[in-house]
Amino acid sequence: MIKNLFALLLFMAPLSMAAQSDFTTQLYDGYESFKEPSLDKRRIKHQQLQPLIADYRFNPKFEVKKVGESIEGRDLHLISIGSGDIDIFLWSQMHGNEPTATQAIFDILRFLDSDEHKSEKEEILSKLKLHFLPMLNPDGAEVYERRNALGIDINRDALRLQSPEGQTLKRIRDSLAADFGFNLHDQSTYYNAELTDKPATISYLATAYNYEKDINDVRARAMKVIVYMNNIIQNYAPGQVGRYNDHFEPRAFGDNIAKWGTSLILIESGGYANDVEKQEIRKLNYVSILSALYTIAKGDYENIPVEDYEKIPHNDRQLFDLKIANVTYNLLGKDYILDLGIHRQEVDQEGHNDFYYKSVIADQGDLSTYYGYETFDASGYTVVPPVMASVNEVENGKTLTMLSDGIAFLKAPLPKKGGFTKYPMHMVGQNFELKKFGLQPGVNPTFFLKKEGRLTHALINGFLLDLSKPLEEQLFGNALIYR
Repeated sequence: MIKNLFALLLFMAPLSMAAQSDFTTQLYDGYESFKEPSLDKRRIKHQQLQPLIADYRFNPKFEVKKVGESIEGRDLHLISIGSGDIDIFLWSQMHGNEPTATQAIFDILRFLDSDEHKSEKEEILSKLKLHFLPMLNPDGAEVYERRNALGIDINRDALRLQSPEGQTLKRIRDSLAADFGFNLHDQSTYYNAELTDKPATISYLATAYNYEKDINDVRARAMKVIVYMNNIIQNYAPGQVGRYNDHFEPRAFGDNIAKWGTSLILIESGGYANDVEKQEIRKLNYVSILSALYTIAKGDYENIPVEDYEKIPHNDRQLFDLKIANVTYNLLGKDYILDLGIHRQEVDQEGHNDFYYKSVIADQGDLSTYYGYETFDASGYTVVPPVMASVNEVENGKTLTMLSDGIAFLKAPLPKKGGFTKYPMHMVGQNFELKKFGLQPGVNPTFFLKKEGRLTHALINGFLLDLSKPLEEQLFGNALIYR
């Protein structure tokens, strides 16, 4: 009898996993039906969420509570759904400039409110009770900054509990005695999966609860669910999953929440090629989290070997937005071969609703162990310093000709305000003087590349333009205005 039961369980396990695979495929393929359309940019403000939260307040499927306020008086809300005995607490935007999962939470809420996938939702909502706190740091979000209005990192306030936001987080965790917690963040886009050129688009961590990084049942459960999520995401971003550093931080909420008995799953949203607003990564969060909730509800994550967690590659930080390899640079009459690693840094515009790029050379020298979202092999190419010209009026039709002449700075009438231009040359005031050219970390990467006696490429504010191709067909962010 026992043998027959064991055989039946072995037979049913693959069927269960296959059914879950079908479900997650449908989640990914049908995502656009559930994407919250009002949240289509990263720089989300508290006021944008209030109409959405109000809709759920009047929806009988959901329970919405005000659970606290930020330092500047913005309401913190908890949105709950489900009738199960397993409590799951998910919170996002503890850091104000980390909003990717906030968008995904509202996608998940739309999914839970829909009429589709009834059997899977019944499985989730009958076994689990879900609690979402979508924006823990609304004051930081208002100005798109990591820290709160007190200037502290809420994720380092678990012991002292000086911030009202941290107090709220602790109070909710304790009142729920949550079985699982999902701590949702964004990480640098310059992280890669260790020893690969692939960005760590999603990184996971089962946080340690002591310096020894011991694995008890609480942490093991988080590890197993992470392995499950990793297997799902590999279908859509193969090789682009990392494992976040698990050094114990005694002040951090994630580490302490694990210490307090909640299986804590950290999700970090990193970079993805050509996904500036992180909408594909938002989608991966949606699929990843819903898949995790489904396997927790079914309980089959428990059969996953905890050792598989260690197979997920560590995060590394070896990525640049643009890597120029093997370029020839002449200094004091002698040629040198350099690699250049360029970061396109974002500068918030007034109101913190949008940004422009101000790029820098982040590193130079031998960068053979580093990678780029975009890499250009400049073997045989020589760096040529930019020159400046004066014009009475900017004429788009002459842009390519001027770039081909090595002109990257234009003295021209400037707009009254603003720090950037979409025109692919820097605009400068009448008193601007071009400094002596030199390649150094920290300087803005603007120069030309020459091969076989002619200029072939322009690098303007860290964006590489091929001068043999129409400019409108190429990726370009912006140039700068120097007043």
